[in-house]
Amino acid sequence: MRVLVTGADGFIGKNLLVHLSERKNVEVIRFTREHSADDLASMLVGVECVFHLAGINRPQDPEEFERGNTGLSQQLADAFVASGCKAPILYTSSIQAELDNPYGVSKREAEEALLALRDQHQVPVSVFRLPNVFGKWAKPNYNSAVATFCHNIAHHLPIQINDPAAMINLVYIDDVIAHFLELMDKKQPGEAFETVQPTYQVSVGELAEQLYRFRDSRQTLVTEPVGVGFVRALYSTYLSYVPKERFAYEVPKYGDSRGVFVEMLKTPNAGQFSYFTAHPGITRGGHYHHTKTEKFLVIKGTARFQFRHMQTGEFHEWVTTGDKPEIVETMPGWTHDITNIGDDEMIVMLWANEIFDREKPDTYTCPLTPTDV
Repeated sequence: MRVLVTGADGFIGKNLLVHLSERKNVEVIRFTREHSADDLASMLVGVECVFHLAGINRPQDPEEFERGNTGLSQQLADAFVASGCKAPILYTSSIQAELDNPYGVSKREAEEALLALRDQHQVPVSVFRLPNVFGKWAKPNYNSAVATFCHNIAHHLPIQINDPAAMINLVYIDDVIAHFLELMDKKQPGEAFETVQPTYQVSVGELAEQLYRFRDSRQTLVTEPVGVGFVRALYSTYLSYVPKERFAYEVPKYGDSRGVFVEMLKTPNAGQFSYFTAHPGITRGGHYHHTKTEKFLVIKGTARFQFRHMQTGEFHEWVTTGDKPEIVETMPGWTHDITNIGDDEMIVMLWANEIFDREKPDTYTCPLTPTDV
Protein backbone atom coordinates (compact mmCIF):
# COMPACT_ATOMS: atom_id res chain seq x y z
CA MET A 1 0.00 0.00 0.00
CA ARG A 2 1.28 3.44 -0.96
CA VAL A 3 0.36 6.09 1.65
CA LEU A 4 0.77 9.87 1.61
CA VAL A 5 1.24 11.67 4.92
CA THR A 6 1.11 15.47 5.00
CA GLY A 7 2.60 17.09 8.07
CA ALA A 8 4.86 14.05 8.43
CA ASP A 9 7.27 15.95 10.69
CA GLY A 10 4.59 17.00 13.16
CA PHE A 11 3.59 15.43 16.46
CA ILE A 12 0.85 13.16 15.08
CA GLY A 13 2.84 12.54 11.90
CA LYS A 14 5.91 11.28 13.76
CA ASN A 15 3.84 8.80 15.74
CA LEU A 16 1.94 7.64 12.67
CA LEU A 17 5.14 7.10 10.68
CA VAL A 18 6.59 4.80 13.32
CA HIS A 19 3.42 2.68 13.30
CA LEU A 20 3.42 2.56 9.51
CA SER A 21 7.10 1.57 9.47
CA GLU A 22 6.18 -1.55 11.41
CA ARG A 23 4.23 -2.75 8.36
CA LYS A 24 6.37 -4.26 5.62
CA ASN A 25 3.66 -3.79 2.97
CA VAL A 26 3.32 0.00 3.38
CA GLU A 27 5.28 2.60 1.40
CA VAL A 28 5.07 6.09 2.88
CA ILE A 29 5.30 9.31 0.88
CA ARG A 30 6.08 12.24 3.18
CA PHE A 31 4.88 15.78 2.58
CA THR A 32 6.62 18.29 4.88
CA ARG A 33 7.34 22.01 4.97
CA GLU A 34 10.24 21.37 2.63
CA HIS A 35 7.70 20.66 -0.11
CA SER A 36 5.31 22.97 -1.92
CA ALA A 37 1.70 22.45 -2.88
CA ASP A 38 2.87 21.98 -6.48
CA ASP A 39 4.38 18.64 -5.40
CA LEU A 40 1.07 17.20 -4.25
CA ALA A 41 -0.33 16.04 -7.61
CA SER A 42 2.76 13.95 -8.41
CA MET A 43 2.90 12.59 -4.87
CA LEU A 44 -0.67 11.29 -5.21
CA VAL A 45 0.18 8.95 -8.07
CA GLY A 46 -0.54 5.38 -6.97
CA VAL A 47 -1.53 6.45 -3.48
CA GLU A 48 -4.22 4.35 -1.75
CA CYS A 49 -4.66 6.40 1.44
CA VAL A 50 -3.91 10.00 2.48
CA PHE A 51 -3.39 11.15 6.05
CA HIS A 52 -3.76 14.92 5.91
CA LEU A 53 -2.14 16.01 9.16
CA ALA A 54 -0.45 19.24 8.06
CA GLY A 55 -1.67 22.45 9.64
CA ILE A 56 -0.84 25.57 11.60
CA ASN A 57 -1.97 26.09 15.18
CA ARG A 58 0.39 28.65 16.78
CA PRO A 59 1.63 31.06 14.10
CA GLN A 60 3.32 34.38 14.73
CA ASP A 61 1.06 35.93 12.09
CA PRO A 62 -2.66 34.97 12.31
CA GLU A 63 -2.85 35.09 8.51
CA GLU A 64 -0.81 31.87 8.49
CA PHE A 65 -3.92 30.07 9.73
CA GLU A 66 -5.58 30.63 6.36
CA ARG A 67 -2.50 29.64 4.35
CA GLY A 68 -1.53 26.60 6.40
CA ASN A 69 -5.00 25.21 7.11
CA THR A 70 -7.62 26.40 4.59
CA GLY A 71 -5.19 27.11 1.76
CA LEU A 72 -3.22 23.85 1.94
CA SER A 73 -6.38 21.76 2.24
CA GLN A 74 -7.85 23.43 -0.83
CA GLN A 75 -4.59 22.83 -2.69
CA LEU A 76 -4.73 19.16 -1.71
CA ALA A 77 -8.30 18.96 -3.00
CA ASP A 78 -7.20 20.58 -6.27
CA ALA A 79 -4.34 18.09 -6.58
CA PHE A 80 -6.84 15.24 -6.18
CA VAL A 81 -8.91 16.60 -9.02
CA ALA A 82 -5.87 17.16 -11.23
CA SER A 83 -4.43 13.69 -10.61
CA GLY A 84 -7.73 11.81 -10.63
CA CYS A 85 -6.80 10.19 -7.30
CA LYS A 86 -9.68 8.56 -5.39
CA ALA A 87 -7.79 7.50 -2.27
CA PRO A 88 -9.53 8.05 1.09
CA ILE A 89 -8.46 11.17 2.99
CA LEU A 90 -8.26 11.19 6.79
CA TYR A 91 -8.06 14.80 7.94
CA THR A 92 -7.07 15.95 11.44
CA SER A 93 -9.23 18.93 12.21
CA SER A 94 -9.95 20.31 15.68
CA ILE A 95 -12.89 20.74 18.03
CA GLN A 96 -12.15 24.45 17.67
CA ALA A 97 -13.65 24.23 14.18
CA GLU A 98 -16.93 24.82 16.04
CA LEU A 99 -15.65 28.22 17.23
CA ASP A 100 -15.25 31.54 15.45
CA ASN A 101 -11.66 32.31 16.40
CA PRO A 102 -9.12 32.57 13.54
CA TYR A 103 -7.79 29.05 14.11
CA GLY A 104 -11.25 27.51 14.33
CA VAL A 105 -12.47 29.31 11.21
CA SER A 106 -9.44 28.14 9.20
CA LYS A 107 -9.96 24.51 10.26
CA ARG A 108 -13.68 24.67 9.48
CA GLU A 109 -12.99 26.10 6.02
CA ALA A 110 -10.40 23.37 5.45
CA GLU A 111 -13.05 20.78 6.32
CA GLU A 112 -15.45 22.39 3.84
CA ALA A 113 -12.88 22.24 1.05
CA LEU A 114 -12.30 18.53 1.60
CA LEU A 115 -15.99 17.68 2.07
CA ALA A 116 -16.73 19.49 -1.21
CA LEU A 117 -14.19 17.16 -2.83
CA ARG A 118 -16.07 14.26 -1.29
CA ASP A 119 -19.43 15.45 -2.58
CA GLN A 120 -18.37 16.61 -6.04
CA HIS A 121 -15.71 14.02 -6.96
CA GLN A 122 -16.65 11.00 -4.83
CA VAL A 123 -13.38 11.04 -2.90
CA PRO A 124 -13.84 9.43 0.53
CA VAL A 125 -13.10 11.99 3.25
CA SER A 126 -13.16 11.44 7.02
CA VAL A 127 -12.74 14.47 9.27
CA PHE A 128 -11.46 14.04 12.81
CA ARG A 129 -12.39 16.98 15.03
CA LEU A 130 -9.82 16.13 17.65
CA PRO A 131 -9.63 17.60 21.16
CA ASN A 132 -6.20 18.15 22.69
CA VAL A 133 -4.02 15.22 21.66
CA PHE A 134 -1.31 14.16 24.10
CA GLY A 135 1.48 11.62 23.98
CA LYS A 136 5.17 11.19 23.25
CA TRP A 137 6.95 13.65 20.94
CA ALA A 138 4.49 16.54 21.32
CA LYS A 139 6.34 19.85 21.36
CA PRO A 140 6.35 21.80 24.66
CA ASN A 141 4.93 25.33 24.48
CA TYR A 142 3.37 24.46 21.14
CA ASN A 143 1.20 21.36 20.86
CA SER A 144 -0.55 21.26 24.23
CA ALA A 145 -0.47 22.10 27.93
CA VAL A 146 0.18 18.42 28.63
CA ALA A 147 3.42 18.55 26.64
CA THR A 148 4.51 21.76 28.37
CA PHE A 149 3.69 20.47 31.86
CA CYS A 150 5.38 17.11 31.23
CA HIS A 151 8.53 18.74 29.89
CA ASN A 152 8.83 21.31 32.66
CA ILE A 153 8.03 18.98 35.55
CA ALA A 154 10.34 16.25 34.22
CA HIS A 155 13.11 18.85 33.95
CA HIS A 156 12.31 20.38 37.38
CA LEU A 157 11.19 23.66 35.82
CA PRO A 158 8.24 25.77 37.05
CA ILE A 159 4.84 25.63 35.36
CA GLN A 160 2.23 28.36 35.12
CA ILE A 161 -1.41 27.71 36.00
CA ASN A 162 -3.89 30.54 35.56
CA ASP A 163 -7.04 28.65 36.52
CA PRO A 164 -6.60 25.26 38.26
CA ALA A 165 -10.29 24.49 37.79
CA ALA A 166 -10.23 24.94 34.00
CA MET A 167 -11.12 21.68 32.25
CA ILE A 168 -9.21 20.12 29.34
CA ASN A 169 -10.60 17.54 26.93
CA LEU A 170 -7.92 15.06 25.88
CA VAL A 171 -7.37 12.12 23.58
CA TYR A 172 -4.29 9.90 23.59
CA ILE A 173 -2.04 9.69 20.55
CA ASP A 174 -2.03 5.87 20.43
CA ASP A 175 -5.83 5.82 20.34
CA VAL A 176 -5.81 8.35 17.49
CA ILE A 177 -3.31 6.27 15.49
CA ALA A 178 -5.21 3.04 16.17
CA HIS A 179 -8.38 4.57 14.70
CA PHE A 180 -6.46 5.90 11.70
CA LEU A 181 -4.99 2.49 10.92
CA GLU A 182 -8.32 0.78 11.40
CA LEU A 183 -9.86 2.96 8.69
CA MET A 184 -6.81 2.50 6.45
CA ASP A 185 -7.03 -1.28 6.75
CA LYS A 186 -10.73 -1.32 5.89
CA LYS A 187 -9.93 0.33 2.54
CA GLN A 188 -13.37 1.86 2.51
CA PRO A 189 -14.81 5.25 3.43
CA GLY A 190 -15.37 6.14 7.04
CA GLU A 191 -17.99 8.57 8.24
CA ALA A 192 -17.75 12.19 7.16
CA PHE A 193 -16.99 13.04 10.79
CA GLU A 194 -15.09 10.47 12.84
CA THR A 195 -14.45 10.50 16.59
CA VAL A 196 -11.71 8.87 18.63
CA GLN A 197 -12.46 7.12 21.90
CA PRO A 198 -11.83 7.18 24.75
CA THR A 199 -11.69 10.88 25.52
CA TYR A 200 -10.62 12.17 28.91
CA GLN A 201 -11.54 15.29 30.84
CA VAL A 202 -9.31 16.64 33.59
CA SER A 203 -8.80 19.98 35.30
CA VAL A 204 -5.53 21.82 34.83
CA GLY A 205 -4.86 21.56 38.55
CA GLU A 206 -5.52 17.81 38.68
CA LEU A 207 -3.29 17.30 35.64
CA ALA A 208 -0.39 19.11 37.30
CA GLU A 209 -0.86 17.28 40.60
CA GLN A 210 -0.80 13.92 38.85
CA LEU A 211 2.39 14.79 36.99
CA TYR A 212 4.08 15.90 40.21
CA ARG A 213 3.12 12.55 41.78
CA PHE A 214 4.80 10.78 38.87
CA ARG A 215 7.96 12.78 39.42
CA ASP A 216 7.95 12.34 43.19
CA SER A 217 7.42 8.57 42.97
CA ARG A 218 11.15 8.15 42.47
CA GLN A 219 11.64 9.38 46.04
CA THR A 220 8.56 7.87 47.70
CA LEU A 221 8.75 4.66 45.61
CA VAL A 222 4.94 4.78 45.53
CA THR A 223 3.68 4.31 41.99
CA GLU A 224 0.37 5.56 40.69
CA PRO A 225 -2.15 3.06 39.16
CA VAL A 226 -0.45 3.27 35.76
CA GLY A 227 -1.81 0.07 34.21
CA VAL A 228 -5.09 1.28 32.74
CA GLY A 229 -6.92 4.29 31.33
CA PHE A 230 -5.91 7.92 31.51
CA VAL A 231 -3.24 7.50 34.18
CA ARG A 232 -1.54 4.81 32.06
CA ALA A 233 -1.48 7.08 29.01
CA LEU A 234 -0.38 10.14 30.97
CA TYR A 235 2.43 8.25 32.74
CA SER A 236 3.78 7.00 29.42
CA THR A 237 3.62 10.55 28.11
CA TYR A 238 5.38 11.97 31.16
CA LEU A 239 8.21 9.42 30.95
CA SER A 240 8.83 10.34 27.31
CA TYR A 241 9.93 13.80 28.54
CA VAL A 242 12.36 12.57 31.19
CA PRO A 243 15.87 13.57 30.05
CA LYS A 244 18.19 10.69 29.25
CA GLU A 245 20.47 11.70 32.12
CA ARG A 246 17.62 10.72 34.48
CA PHE A 247 16.60 7.40 32.93
CA ALA A 248 18.10 5.68 35.99
CA TYR A 249 17.66 6.52 39.66
CA GLU A 250 18.89 5.04 42.93
CA VAL A 251 16.71 3.45 45.58
CA PRO A 252 17.56 2.99 49.28
CA LYS A 253 19.67 -0.01 50.25
CA TYR A 254 19.88 -1.32 53.81
CA GLY A 255 22.71 -3.67 54.70
CA ASP A 256 24.12 -5.55 57.69
CA SER A 257 26.16 -8.67 58.32
CA ARG A 258 23.41 -10.86 56.87
CA GLY A 259 23.23 -9.15 53.45
CA VAL A 260 21.24 -6.27 51.94
CA PHE A 261 17.58 -5.33 51.61
CA VAL A 262 16.37 -3.04 48.79
CA GLU A 263 12.86 -1.68 48.23
CA MET A 264 12.00 -1.22 44.56
CA LEU A 265 8.36 -0.19 44.21
CA LYS A 266 5.32 0.51 46.35
CA THR A 267 1.68 0.72 45.28
CA PRO A 268 -1.25 2.40 47.07
CA ASN A 269 -3.39 -0.73 47.07
CA ALA A 270 -1.39 -3.67 45.72
CA GLY A 271 1.58 -3.97 48.03
CA GLN A 272 5.27 -3.41 47.49
CA PHE A 273 8.22 -5.07 45.75
CA SER A 274 11.74 -5.52 47.05
CA TYR A 275 14.67 -7.90 47.07
CA PHE A 276 17.19 -9.08 49.62
CA THR A 277 20.42 -11.06 49.76
CA ALA A 278 21.73 -13.49 52.36
CA HIS A 279 25.19 -14.92 52.86
CA PRO A 280 25.62 -18.70 53.25
CA GLY A 281 24.14 -19.97 56.51
CA ILE A 282 22.20 -16.76 57.18
CA THR A 283 18.56 -16.96 58.27
CA ARG A 284 16.10 -14.13 57.71
CA GLY A 285 12.57 -13.76 59.00
CA GLY A 286 11.51 -15.57 62.14
CA HIS A 287 8.17 -13.82 62.49
CA TYR A 288 4.48 -14.20 61.71
CA HIS A 289 1.65 -12.01 60.39
CA HIS A 290 -2.06 -11.93 61.18
CA THR A 291 -3.15 -10.55 57.81
CA LYS A 292 -0.10 -9.59 55.77
CA THR A 293 0.99 -12.03 53.06
CA GLU A 294 4.19 -12.29 51.02
CA LYS A 295 5.51 -14.02 47.92
CA PHE A 296 9.18 -15.01 47.66
CA LEU A 297 11.07 -15.91 44.47
CA VAL A 298 14.64 -17.15 44.78
CA ILE A 299 16.64 -15.69 41.89
CA LYS A 300 20.01 -17.09 42.87
CA GLY A 301 21.13 -19.66 45.40
CA THR A 302 19.37 -22.32 47.49
CA ALA A 303 16.81 -21.47 50.15
CA ARG A 304 15.10 -23.44 52.87
CA PHE A 305 11.76 -22.02 54.03
CA GLN A 306 10.43 -23.16 57.41
CA PHE A 307 6.89 -22.71 58.70
CA ARG A 308 5.26 -23.40 62.06
CA HIS A 309 1.54 -22.95 62.75
CA MET A 310 1.06 -20.53 65.65
CA GLN A 311 -1.89 -22.47 67.09
CA THR A 312 -1.33 -26.15 66.34
CA GLY A 313 2.48 -26.18 66.19
CA GLU A 314 2.37 -28.01 62.86
CA PHE A 315 5.73 -27.73 61.05
CA HIS A 316 6.53 -27.58 57.33
CA GLU A 317 9.61 -26.77 55.25
CA TRP A 318 10.30 -26.15 51.58
CA VAL A 319 13.56 -26.00 49.63
CA THR A 320 13.83 -24.08 46.37
CA THR A 321 16.64 -22.79 44.16
CA GLY A 322 17.26 -20.09 41.61
CA ASP A 323 17.39 -22.77 38.91
CA LYS A 324 13.67 -23.44 39.33
CA PRO A 325 11.32 -20.43 39.20
CA GLU A 326 9.01 -21.15 42.12
CA ILE A 327 6.96 -18.84 44.31
CA VAL A 328 6.87 -19.58 48.02
CA GLU A 329 4.00 -17.83 49.75
CA THR A 330 3.77 -17.04 53.45
CA MET A 331 0.49 -17.78 55.18
CA PRO A 332 -1.16 -15.71 57.92
CA GLY A 333 -0.81 -17.38 61.30
CA TRP A 334 2.36 -19.33 60.41
CA THR A 335 5.71 -18.10 61.72
CA HIS A 336 8.32 -18.47 59.02
CA ASP A 337 11.94 -17.93 58.09
CA ILE A 338 14.25 -18.43 55.11
CA THR A 339 17.81 -19.76 55.31
CA ASN A 340 20.55 -19.75 52.70
CA ILE A 341 21.65 -23.41 52.72
CA GLY A 342 23.85 -23.05 49.64
CA ASP A 343 27.50 -22.15 49.25
CA ASP A 344 26.96 -18.81 47.47
CA GLU A 345 25.14 -15.58 48.13
CA MET A 346 21.38 -15.93 47.84
CA ILE A 347 19.21 -13.33 46.07
CA VAL A 348 15.45 -13.32 46.66
CA MET A 349 12.66 -11.18 45.23
CA LEU A 350 9.87 -10.32 47.65
CA TRP A 351 6.34 -9.02 47.20
CA ALA A 352 4.22 -8.04 50.19
CA ASN A 353 0.53 -7.33 49.75
CA GLU A 354 0.73 -4.03 51.65
CA ILE A 355 3.20 -1.21 52.19
CA PHE A 356 5.13 -1.63 55.42
CA ASP A 357 3.62 0.56 58.12
CA ARG A 358 5.96 1.12 61.09
CA GLU A 359 2.99 2.13 63.25
CA LYS A 360 1.06 -1.06 62.38
CA PRO A 361 3.63 -3.48 60.98
CA ASP A 362 1.59 -6.70 61.51
CA THR A 363 4.97 -8.42 61.99
CA TYR A 364 5.58 -10.30 65.26
CA THR A 365 8.90 -11.88 66.16
CA CYS A 366 8.71 -15.62 66.74
CA PRO A 367 11.85 -17.53 65.75
CA LEU A 368 11.66 -21.14 64.75
CA THR A 369 13.80 -23.23 67.07
CA PRO A 370 15.93 -26.29 66.30
CA THR A 371 13.26 -28.46 67.90
CA ASP A 372 10.90 -27.44 65.11
CA VAL A 373 13.01 -29.30 62.57
